Amino acid sequence: MTVKNLVIVESPTKARTLSQYLGKDYQITASMGHIRDLPRGEFGVDVENGFEPKYVIPKEKIKAVNILAKTAEEAETIWLATDPDREGEAIAWNLLEVIKQKAKKKKAFDHKRVVFHEITKGAILEAFEKPRAMDSDLIEAQQARRVLDRLVGYKLSPLLWKKVKSGLSAGRVQSVALKIVVDREREIEAFKSQEYWNIDVEVSKETKENFVASLAKINDKKAEVKKRAIADEVTGDLEKASYEIADVKAKDAKKYPNPPFTTSTLQQSAATRLGYAPGKTMKVAQSLYEQGLITYMRTDSVNLSPGAVSATRKYVEDRFGKDYLPHGPRAYKAKSRLAQEAHEAIRPTNVQVTGDKLQVTNDEKKLYELIWRRMVVCQMAEAVVAETSVDVSAQGNEKYLLRATGQKVKFDGWYKVYEKYPITEQLLPNLEKGMKLNLNKVTPTQKFTEPPARFTEATLIKELEKNDIGRPSTYAPTISTLHNRNYIERLEARRIGPTPIGKTTVDFLVKYFPNIVDLTFTAGMEDELDEIAQGKEKMAPVMEKFWRDFEPLVAKVLEEAEKMKPETEETNEKCEKCGKPMVIRYGRFGKFMACSGFPECKNTKALTVDSGLTCPLCGGNIIMKRTKRGKPFWGCSNWPDCKFASWKKPDLPSNAKQTDE
Repeated sequence: MTVKNLVIVESPTKARTLSQYLGKDYQITASMGHIRDLPRGEFGVDVENGFEPKYVIPKEKIKAVNILAKTAEEAETIWLATDPDREGEAIAWNLLEVIKQKAKKKKAFDHKRVVFHEITKGAILEAFEKPRAMDSDLIEAQQARRVLDRLVGYKLSPLLWKKVKSGLSAGRVQSVALKIVVDREREIEAFKSQEYWNIDVEVSKETKENFVASLAKINDKKAEVKKRAIADEVTGDLEKASYEIADVKAKDAKKYPNPPFTTSTLQQSAATRLGYAPGKTMKVAQSLYEQGLITYMRTDSVNLSPGAVSATRKYVEDRFGKDYLPHGPRAYKAKSRLAQEAHEAIRPTNVQVTGDKLQVTNDEKKLYELIWRRMVVCQMAEAVVAETSVDVSAQGNEKYLLRATGQKVKFDGWYKVYEKYPITEQLLPNLEKGMKLNLNKVTPTQKFTEPPARFTEATLIKELEKNDIGRPSTYAPTISTLHNRNYIERLEARRIGPTPIGKTTVDFLVKYFPNIVDLTFTAGMEDELDEIAQGKEKMAPVMEKFWRDFEPLVAKVLEEAEKMKPETEETNEKCEKCGKPMVIRYGRFGKFMACSGFPECKNTKALTVDSGLTCPLCGGNIIMKRTKRGKPFWGCSNWPDCKFASWKKPDLPSNAKQTDE
């Protein structure tokens, strides 16, 4: 049966959404993502002939590809409607190449490339009215990225198996990301905490309106109290002093809204506000995009279409009033010098559609509302905050100056969209210069300087973006790979840290392949790959320049480098089989305990974590365990006598025993 128009997209959801806007003359089918790739079990790059990649169709996709190719052969026109980025362009090209190869009738296929950044009726119809040719530069740029990643990964990974530990992998972006995490951990380990003291003075007006001022200056210099003896001396002086307002400064500060979301800022905000891992954020955003609810979610641009800005301004005026509109539309500029400004930021396709109107999953609703609010506020008037700074002098001890600050929202502006103001209001009483104050109490507090914070997944993405490492589509899979390879682990408060394997891997790469983990070198490679996309460079010479230094270095390291053994974490437990200490090791499914006498003693057991909860059946301790596949669950420490187990952490009962942690 002849098909007049065959439209090929990546997913069934996207196909269903497009079917709402295209007529009966269009048959829409899904390729289910990539239909061919470099082979899994071999190098797959011909370095002698321009680094030509060898593509194969995965076994699990052969049947579906054959059906797709047969349908395409009967079509009058093939419309390639894959995503509007490098990867989407490469998928479209691969689709066409496979269709040509499998065609029984050797003919020239009438094909058209359609690109849209949102799946709405207007955008779809416009795209199909204005199809374009394949972008050979984008295709070559995506091939270059894939080939470069294969050159690095396929050669370095086996080297790590031999010289560090089996099952490891190395990647162009993942290795740099891992080094950033390891460097921060080493900075924390080397940090030496120093004592310091904060001294607060609670004072009040005659009307008993209290407020707290903090010691700011000693002898006109910034107050630095680093020892208890000095803190005691200062406290004694302040307890004898009388107090007077030395100065009052008040100003109105304008607080401007943030730009609309890019891939990176969406992942960061979703992690901070919703607790979503980057991979989850992208999966949920992909679903929202394919349902036609948001624009394309892989972008580093903060540009907005004039139509979207106009619609948002109208919504703001209708909902909140003219006072909440800025004088003119707000425009934003991306911070990254490599941002593709022709693209749009992530925004709702229809700002009139609020989250409560959607029939979607709870995760999708939460992420949509995050995106919706960010779009609305980016076109709203700035908030106005009254900021007050009060200097208080200690009379009788003129060498001491104290300071109190306060802030109050005078006009909420874009704050109005949020349930809570994104600042904390601190109210001070009405104060005037020369006003006498009553002393209530002096409170010295001992503090210690703290090391830099460990990265969260969100702040790691921010660091990668700041250094031009990777691109929007790479952040989530990079972090997932670091977790899957046990290079990093999740710690308290959503922080991440390197495992011993991660540290050893970085040490090995820094010692033998410093360029691979060098931020400047990696960012420079990103520049060259982007120049291929812009038609300024060609893949072969860029790959050749990298390969001619890299290949002999791999051979040299393979021959000369000594094996580096990852550190082990010791425990207080003894092996019940041989009596040697048990240590913590990392396997395919995370941490486990193993005998330090390996390989002579092969005893292993699951690593358990005490929850501080009491078993509701027998009163024993509830501990977190893992299945053989690595999935965590909660069970009783008295197993097998007690069979209590739960996939979810049990609620804390009123009589639960809590640990000190």
